[in-house]
Amino acid sequence: MLPLSSRRYGAVNWIGLGTLYGKEVRRFWTVATQTVLAPLVTGLLFLAVFVLALGHRVDQIGGEPYVDFLVPGLIMMTIAQNAFANTSSSLMIAKVQGNIVDLLMPPLNALEMTIGIAGGGVTRGLVVGLTTGIAMMIFVPIDIAHPSFVIFHAVAASLLMALLGMLTGIWAEKFDHLAAITNFIVTPLSFLSGTFYSTTRLPELWQTIAHLNPFFYMIDGFRYGFIGHADAPVWTGVIVMLGIDAVLLVAVHRWLKRGYRLKA
Repeated sequence: MLPLSSRRYGAVNWIGLGTLYGKEVRRFWTVATQTVLAPLVTGLLFLAVFVLALGHRVDQIGGEPYVDFLVPGLIMMTIAQNAFANTSSSLMIAKVQGNIVDLLMPPLNALEMTIGIAGGGVTRGLVVGLTTGIAMMIFVPIDIAHPSFVIFHAVAASLLMALLGMLTGIWAEKFDHLAAITNFIVTPLSFLSGTFYSTTRLPELWQTIAHLNPFFYMIDGFRYGFIGHADAPVWTGVIVMLGIDAVLLVAVHRWLKRGYRLKA
């Protein structure tokens, strides 16, 4: 009987990484009605409500029609919330169902696991953002002043929220913990980041507080890509986004390497 030969991998286990990423993408795509269509409808409802309620009272913000100002914020909000939801729920469900071992046993190192899981979150965020943007174009003409800023902030924000979702999923021990982070941190920071209003209209103290919110730089830079208007220096936002992404990437990598709250 011939001995079984072990499979050897190079510096990166591309087969395992691709398989993990594909699994994360299929996980949300098989229930696209819930993970893609539902956020799209929610975004359109926000657009309808705010345009109907405020469209005739707020004519312009930063020299742009209110609806043009609003649309990028709504798209970014759907991107951020869905990227976070994908990774946090993936890890939380795996822990609760006890199949987290299927993630820990394969020959994947911590960085490969981080990239594979976060990649699934980034993909969901971008897919939902793209479909939401296309749907909104049916009702609102959308121009893109700086495509590079749109692409950068969409990817950087998706990565930030995917990594934050991974930290939450690793830390949480039950769905109540996951809901608490979503309801008391992610949602408030999303709503108070200038999604529906310009921070320049706030008192000076509240402007300073708003600019301490990392979610503000997601939306502000993304909106600048569409309408060419930003409430803060756009390159400051780029640096902030890159810095936070780097910090979160290191944190997730360390937690996965240690097996924090993943290994019994």
